[in-house]
Amino acid sequence: QVQLVQSGGGLVQAGGSLRLSCAASGRTFSNYGMAWFRQAPGKEREFVARISRSGGSTEYADSVKGRFTISRDNTKNTLYLQMNSLKPEDTAVYSCAAGKVPWAVVTSPTDVGSWGQGTQVTVSS
Repeated sequence: QVQLVQSGGGLVQAGGSLRLSCAASGRTFSNYGMAWFRQAPGKEREFVARISRSGGSTEYADSVKGRFTISRDNTKNTLYLQMNSLKPEDTAVYSCAAGKVPWAVVTSPTDVGSWGQGTQVTVSS
């Protein structure tokens, strides 16, 4: 399994920006599709964005398209989520995730083999 440790997050005003990082260890990071999910209070966990092993392919939830950017640096074994133009409805616990098996595409919690510890993002209006 891949071990994932997150950093970043916090409190920001609406319209602001934050960047989340997710450092991986334990397996060959570049073999794994990666993703970000979020869970707001009282709601189910939802898909935010995914990225292919090489970083050449990405996919976003409609709610964040054009505002969030997922990226990865395979030389640093790190996944990122750049969040711009943040809205109060983006408030949630954000978690990075690695696929269950190498080469898996991650778009659902059922695809996930490893989770980061989660980090709170709060956007004030």
